Amino acid sequence: MDRPLAGVRVLEVAQFTFVPSAGAVLADWGAEVIKIENPITGDGQRGLATVLGHGTGVDSAVFAPVIEGPNRGKRSIGLELGVAQARPVLDELIRRSDVFLTNYLPTARAKLHIDLDEVRRINPDIIYVTGSGFGTTGPDRESGAYDATAFWARGGSADGVTPSCAEQSAYMPAGGYGDNIGGMAIAGGVAAALYGRRTTGEPSVLDISLLAVGAWATQYSVNMALQAGGPLPKFECKTQAPCNPLTGSYRTADGRYIQLAMLQPTRHWPEFCRLMGCAEYAFDERFTTLEGLTENIDAAVEIVETAIGSRPLAECARLLDYGTGPWAVVQDSWEVGNDEALVANGRIVEVRDCRGQAQKLVANPVKFDDGELSLHRAPKFAEHTDEVLRELGLDDETLTELKFAGAIT
Repeated sequence: MDRPLAGVRVLEVAQFTFVPSAGAVLADWGAEVIKIENPITGDGQRGLATVLGHGTGVDSAVFAPVIEGPNRGKRSIGLELGVAQARPVLDELIRRSDVFLTNYLPTARAKLHIDLDEVRRINPDIIYVTGSGFGTTGPDRESGAYDATAFWARGGSADGVTPSCAEQSAYMPAGGYGDNIGGMAIAGGVAAALYGRRTTGEPSVLDISLLAVGAWATQYSVNMALQAGGPLPKFECKTQAPCNPLTGSYRTADGRYIQLAMLQPTRHWPEFCRLMGCAEYAFDERFTTLEGLTENIDAAVEIVETAIGSRPLAECARLLDYGTGPWAVVQDSWEVGNDEALVANGRIVEVRDCRGQAQKLVANPVKFDDGELSLHRAPKFAEHTDEVLRELGLDDETLTELKFAGAIT
């Protein structure tokens, strides 16, 4: 069962990454996803020339990862929701769908008559899903957001990775970072809602906000702050725990980084010292207890820094592989895309672009049984307009009339 949502129909009225990435995951899982785009400009993401300073490739019109990632596997139609002639088409698409996805703000949804009441009037059984910045109730319900603002900044991640001495807060590590995490949350919610509708007969209304996803991602810190009654202090320490030298990131002799995550330092300290050529410290009384490590943390960190910093990455990796403590190389995006574990588990998947050439994309992280995930490229702008509308029963004459009226691309 590698496509458990086969037979489910999803109608997506959304743009950029947050909600569209959910549609891509649902398509990965077997759903039929139809994406409605503005008939002139298309999804706003199609116009992004750069993301975090990197070119997106949208000008090539062949294979732009910024479009492919959140839109693969869908069909696209260009439909002007503000034109009266387009309404019968939209109504029929809603009538045939199981799920309605949108990230339009409440005022825009009301203006376009795609709010909950209007959609449910046409299809009372549809699952209605809104991806928002800050939730559908409260003072910010009408405020637009991106993941950099709602998820990263307001959700606590930026503060969590920014040292107290920094002159500015840290940037997100990748474009669409919170959007893609949020997209998985939406996809999971849709799957649960589909199951709930099947067992109870009741369709759900879902709201997933970037802020809520951000708070969920940082919940350890948020929960502890709530218990403490105030913000958590920042520790000016090179490790991630002020009493554990075997956590945190250390630089190798050739300028790479190794992340240690040995959460039981007294257990792993002797082994680490023996493996890394500093056996004289393995049973040093200063480091045999947590209390001792806390009191002598600077000395312990210096030992680890020297052991790793005096060797190139390859040698460090070879030695640490003999041990039992968790660690990892800090990989760049190219290395992640070629990670042996991801490839072996089918999480880097080949897809054919519009010219039939092989490309690669990151798959969603959920693997069903032993099925091999097959991805299909993202649609070109409004590529399937005529095809989808003919499936609705419209003839060539009607299609021509709709095009002249500006209702479709």
